Amino acid sequence: MEMKASLQLQMRQKLVMTPKLQQALKLLQMPALELQQVLKQEMMQNPLLEEEDELREEGEGDEAAPASGDEDEIFDKAQEKSEEEKAPAEDIDWDEFFPDPYEHAHNYVEKPSEDFFEKVPPAKQTFYDHLLSQFRIITTDPELTRIGEYLIGSLDDSGFLTLPVDEIAKDLGVEPARVEEALAIIQGLEPAGVGARDLRECLMIQIRAKGLTGTLVERIVSEQFEDLVQRRSLEIARKLKVSPAEIQEATEILGKLDPKPGHAISIADARYVTPDLVVDRVDEEFVVFLNDRNIPRLRISRAYNRVLANGKGGDKKEREFIKEKLDSAKWLIRTIEQRRRTMVKVMECIVRTQWDFFEHGARFLKPLTLQQVAEQIGMHESTVSRVTTNKYVQTPHGVFELKYFFSSGLKSNTGDDVSSKNVKMRIAELVRAEDSGHPLSDQKIVEILQRDGLNIARRTVAKYREQLQILPARMRKRF
Repeated sequence: MEMKASLQLQMRQKLVMTPKLQQALKLLQMPALELQQVLKQEMMQNPLLEEEDELREEGEGDEAAPASGDEDEIFDKAQEKSEEEKAPAEDIDWDEFFPDPYEHAHNYVEKPSEDFFEKVPPAKQTFYDHLLSQFRIITTDPELTRIGEYLIGSLDDSGFLTLPVDEIAKDLGVEPARVEEALAIIQGLEPAGVGARDLRECLMIQIRAKGLTGTLVERIVSEQFEDLVQRRSLEIARKLKVSPAEIQEATEILGKLDPKPGHAISIADARYVTPDLVVDRVDEEFVVFLNDRNIPRLRISRAYNRVLANGKGGDKKEREFIKEKLDSAKWLIRTIEQRRRTMVKVMECIVRTQWDFFEHGARFLKPLTLQQVAEQIGMHESTVSRVTTNKYVQTPHGVFELKYFFSSGLKSNTGDDVSSKNVKMRIAELVRAEDSGHPLSDQKIVEILQRDGLNIARRTVAKYREQLQILPARMRKRF
């Protein structure tokens, strides 16, 4: 077999993700608050980037820098000032136009200026500190305090003990009885239920704290806990020899107990949403605005113009550094402007498609996919996906995530597609209006929806019901 070297020409397509392209995709996907921080960081790293508002306030007497769209003219020589600017200002008696407003005010007293004090948010007590402060009030025993600190540190966010007592005793070098003693103190702290080793013990602690010892509620938890979890009310009533109505009344009391008591203290701060887009009604039209008032409007500084304008003068490395930063600044400004246009274009397409939603409300939401929007605006589906990820829009009906407007559709007898969100709303309405003594089964809901002209399968109803966190019919039944 003869082996020889040869040359061949091949043509093939290959996607190369350059660093700039990767950064552009990240900027496109960022919400407004995150983008604001990134741009401020870029201004700190790139001396050629400046914020327009800052220049207007500080650049008194300086030449105005070009706007973001005119950054290519940064090397143009400054134009001579017009004759009107050079002409001396005429003496004008402004008192003729603006008379003294206090000329006839004899009782005017100037109010003293009030000192401004910055509002500092109060320090929040952690779950660990909340329990430990209570524990130290109850006992002064150093060994018991050391065990209590270890136990409290071993609780999870829900307030449950995550380690066995024997293992804790071995780690601390104490008797298991001492650990049980410290654990009993913790289980008596507020909120009631902390320090439990499982859900059953958690409920029993809260039952004792509420003075329900010896009642049917305690018997259900202590004797029929597995049937309680499976909501087998009739089986519990038969074993305890009571009526189903009594079981139902007891389970309603149990439903008011907290299965995760630790969350009452360790709950996270509320998450505030800043809409990236605003859809407002102007006359008979819905207009899309970009909510980017807090995002810095970038422009290129002309402070380094002389260094590049001198051509051969100056340090070569210095000019190369400025040229590199200038290219980076131009690219960043163009990317941000492209991001703005893309977001508005996608939202305008959503408004056109979901016009009935913006006009009448969520019940009129239509099926919509990312592919449909991408085809209408002439972009790739992945681009639309990035634009709608973690973005929110303020509408006349409230603030919604952009992903909310996309949903699959179900066929109706009229031939029109119905959004799956509308079907879920209809299922929730049927369950709320049902007879609690005879709840609607999934098959019955299918029959009602089919009478309304909607073609849907029973398994689809079951899936939507689970997504809505609605229990099956047998668990919703009330006696």
